[in-house]
Amino acid sequence: MHRSAPPGDTLKVIMKSARSAPHILVINGTKVRRPVFIVGAPHSGTGLLAAAIKRSGGFHLTMGRPGVLRVTYAFARRPSIATERGQGAARVLRDAYAQAWQISPRGCLECPPECRALGGPPGARPGPCVDDRGTHRYADASPDLLYSVDVVFDAFPDAQVLQIIRDGRDVVADMLDDEQCLAWFKPGVVNLDDVFPNPFLGVEDVTERARWPVAAAAVKCALRWRGSVRLSARLRAQTPEEQLYTVRYEDLVTRPSRVIESVADYLGTPVSKAALAGVDDRGVGAWRDRLTPRQVTQVERIAGAELRRLGYPPALRLAAAVASR
Repeated sequence: MHRSAPPGDTLKVIMKSARSAPHILVINGTKVRRPVFIVGAPHSGTGLLAAAIKRSGGFHLTMGRPGVLRVTYAFARRPSIATERGQGAARVLRDAYAQAWQISPRGCLECPPECRALGGPPGARPGPCVDDRGTHRYADASPDLLYSVDVVFDAFPDAQVLQIIRDGRDVVADMLDDEQCLAWFKPGVVNLDDVFPNPFLGVEDVTERARWPVAAAAVKCALRWRGSVRLSARLRAQTPEEQLYTVRYEDLVTRPSRVIESVADYLGTPVSKAALAGVDDRGVGAWRDRLTPRQVTQVERIAGAELRRLGYPPALRLAAAVASR
């Protein structure tokens, strides 16, 4: 599991000590303007977009810095911490990035291996992963950042968000093979008695809450995916087009050059295509071989409406159509 957030009370103390006056964030002598944040459900492909941005000239992208994770997971697990604190939450998040985006050999030591790997093969660049003298844009692709986007916009009003959507059945198949994802479902990690409805787990009604303790892992993964795409839809509805751009995973891996060009147009700066050269598209539709029929049924009963809305026809409907011919 990703590094867990500190208890809510700890974050409250941090917020009380945050500066009351807004400030312009300056990193290595450069004012942070139009920072980029990449969001999506677990295993939706955010890492592919992050690699493309990280290898683009002028960008410094981070992923999973401990200080950022402590804050974003606190907001994800207890949304009231962010909503009740107003601008205090924004200042805490901004201060976390003020530390995370510092460019120095020591700072890079805090990066998890996944972040370093985005920059290219090991040893491709000794020391810091980016040259501070050429950096003028900052970005982050930390896991589960999706649940903090409202605070991101409070902290950085000119932020640009890239959100990625993927077939929920492929997402569930990957989540079921990821012990870190499944660890969130252990009792006591995220408490439904304290937070209900629970956006992080995707549990929205009393029936889902009552069934949660005995629900199958595929059901819990489907709830998480459904909750994330519902949140993505709300973000799309309330965010100006110049600040939110949606990428479909299937397009990213089958037509990478075209998608990267559209992302570059949205960001207003060139984006590297090298990270996606030869990208593997075998994950598209792999759920047909990786999920059991029972698991497919579970996922589609939980998230069938979202699958249809996003253009992923449920297998149950396809099977019925074939049988009626």
